Amino acid sequence: MTVHEHPAQGRVYFFLVLTTFFWGGSFLFSKIGLREVPPTLFVFSRFTLAAAIMLIVFCRRLGEMDGGTLRRGLAVGLALGLTNISFVFGVQGTSISRAGVLNNLFVLFIPLITKLVWRDRIGRVNLSGIALAVAGIWLLATGGGAGFNRGDLVSTVCAFFIACHIITVSKVLKDDDVYLVSLVQFATVAAMAGLASLALPLPRFSFTPIAVMSIVYCAVFPTVVCFTMQNTFQRYVTPTRAGLVYTLDPVWSLLAGFVFLGERLSTREWLGCGLIFLAALLPLTLRYIAERRLIDRYAGETAS
Repeated sequence: MTVHEHPAQGRVYFFLVLTTFFWGGSFLFSKIGLREVPPTLFVFSRFTLAAAIMLIVFCRRLGEMDGGTLRRGLAVGLALGLTNISFVFGVQGTSISRAGVLNNLFVLFIPLITKLVWRDRIGRVNLSGIALAVAGIWLLATGGGAGFNRGDLVSTVCAFFIACHIITVSKVLKDDDVYLVSLVQFATVAAMAGLASLALPLPRFSFTPIAVMSIVYCAVFPTVVCFTMQNTFQRYVTPTRAGLVYTLDPVWSLLAGFVFLGERLSTREWLGCGLIFLAALLPLTLRYIAERRLIDRYAGETAS
């Protein structure tokens, strides 16, 4: 790609921040939609619509689909399905303020998983972040009326699956067409949620206008639009800088819970959320500082 084709850094960061805004909104709209529609059926509806949109927009690319792209799309789709099914059960069972912060623990699960599977070094910085996260979870457990409830636990499990999805994408995908991979991913998630809906007893539900609006928002913005923006613009920044931007996600969910749902946290809960947020932010910030030092050192050696 030539210099003229490289978008301005301000434009790149604007769209990455906008991505976090839409992701943060998915907590609010999922919480609203789940009042009317069961979790697995909500995921099924969301990803069926997202897959249909991708199919309509990118149908001309279907001729380029091969077995390798299909298999890799199924692999990352499986991880994405576990992520989104656990996400809705977590959001249903706790406040979106707490769910958003707990989901951000994926930053710490990534080094733990790579340590267990590939024997990668965790490092003192990540260990410090894990210690802060444990302290934050303890404050959440002792600060609210319900303590660390089932929804909190499922939101923490969701963070683990988010980390699995990120690692799967980096390890499995090659030079695949990102739009075809996204189509296969969305269809895989829809199939998983559909099977879960058939296997689990469904309570009475109703597709009210508010529920439909929530499903449409989650299908279009946090799914189709965000995946497209992320695949388009994240390649122009380092993973560390992208990670720093993505820590804004729980900020939007906290604001949405406060403004639209009237959610209020106790002092201990705020402290717990702050520690968990810091646990994710600290490793990323220190990596960013180390990254800048390497860039400056390389620039100085090149200039001399």
